Amino acid sequence: MNMNQSRRAFLKRASLLSMAGGAGPFVMNLAAIGEAAAATASDYKALVCVFLYGGNDHANTLVPYDTAQYTAYRAQRSNLAFDHAKLAPTLLTPSAPLPSGAQYALAPSLAKLLPIFNAGKMAVMLNVGTLVQPTTKAQFNARSVPLPPKLLSHNDQQNYWQASSPEGATSGWGGRIGDLLQSGNGTSALTCINASGNAVFLTGRAAVQYSIAANGPVGLYARSNLNGSANALTLLQSLISGTVAGNHELGTTLGGIGSRALGLYTQLTEALAQAPTIATPFPAAADTASSLGAQLQTVARLIAVSLQLGAKRQVFFVSTGRFDTHDGLATLHPTLLTNLADALRAFYDTTVELGVANQVTTFTASDFGRALTANNDGTDHGWGSMQFVLGGAVKGGRYYGRNPVFANGGPDDIGQGRLIPTMSVDQYAATMANWFGIPASDLPTVLPNIGNFAGSVLGTNVGFV
Repeated sequence: MNMNQSRRAFLKRASLLSMAGGAGPFVMNLAAIGEAAAATASDYKALVCVFLYGGNDHANTLVPYDTAQYTAYRAQRSNLAFDHAKLAPTLLTPSAPLPSGAQYALAPSLAKLLPIFNAGKMAVMLNVGTLVQPTTKAQFNARSVPLPPKLLSHNDQQNYWQASSPEGATSGWGGRIGDLLQSGNGTSALTCINASGNAVFLTGRAAVQYSIAANGPVGLYARSNLNGSANALTLLQSLISGTVAGNHELGTTLGGIGSRALGLYTQLTEALAQAPTIATPFPAAADTASSLGAQLQTVARLIAVSLQLGAKRQVFFVSTGRFDTHDGLATLHPTLLTNLADALRAFYDTTVELGVANQVTTFTASDFGRALTANNDGTDHGWGSMQFVLGGAVKGGRYYGRNPVFANGGPDDIGQGRLIPTMSVDQYAATMANWFGIPASDLPTVLPNIGNFAGSVLGTNVGFV
């Protein structure tokens, strides 16, 4: 492609991006724009993805409790396993016991979530992970079915979770949901909002993620008063909006995006200034790595002003890290889970306080699970894991999916207790997309592999919401 063709392609994408809404501060994704059929909505709904970067250790999050499973669990990680007696206060008593008789308890650090589960507003997903199609151990060993690329790799599995593609993907399934629904929002640029930086999950083919900080919108200038010089501020804003850029088509196009971004910053700042006071206390971040509560508090404030912003459908992304527990699992992981439980409980309670609990569904995700077998004082990368879904619309108080067999060398184990998922990310995502308003006919636009699971035991809608 010659330089003129490249320039024209860039301008075409930039123009389409600017028509889709103002670019978020410091976040402009000029990925290829795809066509999507618009969906409409008359009510408000929000999806909130809580991503646990590093690969959460599922066996010390949802802990085997029945005698058979607990015995296998303790045998594989005796120095990391919880004492059985300490699990009794957080034992889950689901409305529909598992056919196998398997029982689980939440890790003690997650005790704050137990009342939500008991109230039927939190569901537990069993053995979720990245798949291309349903896969058995025999098929895995024979490599007779397509598998997610570079299993056990952080970057690739994070991307496959978020985008159904390996690292380098240009759109994620949260953003592709936004593609289908952003035309129904008063401000399309506030369809996909990231409170933790940037993630492929929220990048659409047309939808652009808007990044926001814990204390509100991020301005396009680091110091808004510029040492008190109103003239300097006016000049800087003119440069950003392109009003002094001349007639060059590239400058004009980028100036238009900058102008819309400035307007969006003002719109959002003014709306948040009128947000109702939230009485529910959120946990304070002990350090920059445990800011999940602050991120979710920001999301709650945005939801509180969704009416003023004309939003009908919004997809949010928050995250926290340090879950790559190759060592120090027994000391670090409980702290991470305490931060998670505190933040999720505060956010759920806030949705109840704001009267929007039935309209907000929050779900967890992570790179992968971990090996059941201990590696000194930690665990290595795995595959299948478990996840939580919370919200007033969730059909909670129960498990979804098939519980794996906890056995070294068992039917679900590819080695060291690494589980082959029995619920795909696609099925997990499709269930929430259906609730959000995406018709079954449009699911392949959001999740290209979803058709591979139509004939599976769980189907394309797991039914938890």
